[in-house]
Amino acid sequence: MTVLTAACVQMRSGRDPQDNLRDFDQMVRQAAGQGAHYVQTPEMTGMLERSRDSLLQKVRAEQSDPLVAQAAGLAAELSIHLHIGSTAILLDDGKVANRAFLFGPDGSLLARYDKIHMFDVDLADGESWRESRTYSPGEAAVVAKTALGTIGLSVCYDLRFPHLFKTQAQAGADILTVPAAFTRQTGEKHWHTLLRARAIENGAFVIAAAQGGQHEDGRETYGHSLIVAPDGAIIADAGHDEPCVLMADIDMSAVAAQRAAIPNLSNGRDFTLQVTG
Repeated sequence: MTVLTAACVQMRSGRDPQDNLRDFDQMVRQAAGQGAHYVQTPEMTGMLERSRDSLLQKVRAEQSDPLVAQAAGLAAELSIHLHIGSTAILLDDGKVANRAFLFGPDGSLLARYDKIHMFDVDLADGESWRESRTYSPGEAAVVAKTALGTIGLSVCYDLRFPHLFKTQAQAGADILTVPAAFTRQTGEKHWHTLLRARAIENGAFVIAAAQGGQHEDGRETYGHSLIVAPDGAIIADAGHDEPCVLMADIDMSAVAAQRAAIPNLSNGRDFTLQVTG
């Protein structure tokens, strides 16, 4: 498909999976009704729950997760590519995966991806996060070849590791995805800059659906879902942190044009490191 309509579903997920499922269903239907071929939701679409104990009481295995089942059905019903940015999935060892799902327009599962990089940080305002205490990191980068194009999957904090996206681009990805729940503090400083950088470095579209606003578990996320062109131009920006559907038409021919104009992906060379002094 040369030109496709992409949609970011910006959410404010809370602690109740059923409430989030209802909002998810409504907003995905809205995006499809407006002509979207590809719909992406943010990180932790199914539930934002900071308490480890509360999360473990509610989280489900993939085969019994209601969001996963609903997403497969919606993709088929609406004939869209539906990308669940991520949701918490219970693993056999009792830990949790921060897992993304990409469904095709027949409802089939095209790809799943577990977030590789854990957000273990202490922020300047006193916020402290240790995702690795609850979540098990993924070990594989994922690209999915689809009728729309080749899509590279990532989740939130992965954005700060450019080699992941370069690997995907060199494997043929022309759309890079960054569903997220960026904190307000880090989002205000870095969200737009990092997303534009990943697009420019790789000559690829970047689509980033975000969580936004004050959540039930006490965290505050930045919002500002974005769609960025291969030259770094911002095609669409939600511009706020309220729940919404962000739409844009993207011309996939721009990827080849940008990579031909600046062929950095093919011009790279191996090198050694020398440390002196």
